[in-house]
Amino acid sequence: MRKPKHLKDEKYALLIADMLNDFVKEGSTLEVPAARLIINNIRREITKSRRKNIPIIFCCDAHKKTDPEFQLWPSHAVKGTEGAHIIDQLKPHKEDFVVTKTHYSCFYKTSLDKLLKNLGVAHVIVTGVVTNICVLYTVAEAYMRGYKITVPKDCVAGLTLNEHQFALEQMERLFHVKIT
Repeated sequence: MRKPKHLKDEKYALLIADMLNDFVKEGSTLEVPAARLIINNIRREITKSRRKNIPIIFCCDAHKKTDPEFQLWPSHAVKGTEGAHIIDQLKPHKEDFVVTKTHYSCFYKTSLDKLLKNLGVAHVIVTGVVTNICVLYTVAEAYMRGYKITVPKDCVAGLTLNEHQFALEQMERLFHVKIT
């Protein structure tokens, strides 16, 4: 069966949220141990995206030293520090995009929506950390902005398994996310 024209021509983008040293490296300030388990899976998605000419967009925390978020969380991903760098295993290529953010959502007060519109993207594939925080709020905002969304469940990681599972269920139920 052939895909309907509107689905065949749909343009995708791969979003990679916060795969930064301060979340992934062992002993880092806001370590998400399960993040190390998804690196190869995200690499798989990057390889597939490159083969299909799907844009790859890294969305990265880049906080000021005095960020109010540090009242809730330990200081992490401070702009200009090693902790705010994308992990070596997923280093962007020159054709990839990097969007910095200072809030949970990759959309909130960033250039992401404008970039996606300029690229003609209608469907985002969301990967990275943390499933129940930055991934969930990015998905919520993508949904409210009219994007179709896929989340490969082996490409996201939460602080706990319960929070991870809860977030996946919420995304699927509330935002019609395709969980693969």
